[in-house]
Amino acid sequence: MLPLEGLLVVSLEQAVAAPTCTCRLADAGARVIKIERPEGDFARGYDALVHGESAYFVWLNRGKQSVVLDLTKQEDKTLLEAMLAKADVFVQNLKPGTVAKLGFAIERLRQVYPRMICCSISGYGESGPYAQRKAYDLLIQADSGLSSITGGPESPARVGVSVVDVATGMNAYEAILEAVIARGRTGEGAAISVSLFDAMADWMTVPLLQTEGGKPPQRLGLAHPSISPYGVFKSRDGADILISIQNDREWRILASEVMGDKQLAADPNFATNVERVKRRHETDGRVQAAFGAMDVAELEAKLAAADIAYARVNDTALLAKHPHLRRISVDSPSGPVSIPAPAPLRAGETRHYGPVPALGQHTEMIRKEFG
Repeated sequence: MLPLEGLLVVSLEQAVAAPTCTCRLADAGARVIKIERPEGDFARGYDALVHGESAYFVWLNRGKQSVVLDLTKQEDKTLLEAMLAKADVFVQNLKPGTVAKLGFAIERLRQVYPRMICCSISGYGESGPYAQRKAYDLLIQADSGLSSITGGPESPARVGVSVVDVATGMNAYEAILEAVIARGRTGEGAAISVSLFDAMADWMTVPLLQTEGGKPPQRLGLAHPSISPYGVFKSRDGADILISIQNDREWRILASEVMGDKQLAADPNFATNVERVKRRHETDGRVQAAFGAMDVAELEAKLAAADIAYARVNDTALLAKHPHLRRISVDSPSGPVSIPAPAPLRAGETRHYGPVPALGQHTEMIRKEFG
């Protein structure tokens, strides 16, 4: 039995943040009814790269039931009300104020259904000066300062995945789980609000404190501002290898055992991190010269034998062949999809994941059940 079996979740959701949250709830055994507008969750149309399906949609909507409702119609509002009357959790990520205009104000739902856990996901929260702003992942990356510390010296950059949406969805998931535990003790539900901006501002704590302490972080790409060598070096056959030297002992091992330069390992001009950072250009140049004389297979073997921390700077094609990549298979309307497995591994348990629904696949069933 999965931990959330028996929990009914109704979600008025679209895009990424809320579906991330409800996907995890479904993985844990909750029954998730996904309410879609007649044209469907717009994430269904982001691309058609997974044999006709959207990559985002198949990733975040497994195990859910899809119901198409037109909430401008009283009949469909009545059906939603009937579902909410039996729901344990209501998740929604419409623009602040929209659910109230539709007749489903969170305050009313909490009064009428006191055991219900209501979770609202938005860009900037339900109140405040920016509450009515449209907010998407990249906009919040910019507004929170995340893009200012991402990229190289020449310009800010976007984190290459929807990190804001995913962080917000996971924050909503953990808040709902806390509320479920609390309800088990008190019998009372909860009203939860999670914003994209707050999620990313939390992640920006260290850069913010560094700035307020007088040392704002600098964009260095794949390099470290205060450690050398700690960055990317290219092998003879063109592979990018990132190494991390954490102390002076490791530097001596790198120089003597990997680079084959015992004289450099004993050179007082490079003996400490402080001295190596002073001479970062020369330090990095010496490392690059040695790495550039070896093909990647030889270089990786030497780094591993010397127990030097390193990583290949992989692209997604190399990730697809990575020896540590675990996958699960999920059914979709157009066939099975192989995707990376969720991170947690549970001893003695093998989880099975529900299919990705077609648009409105469960509408008639839900109308019969709740109508």
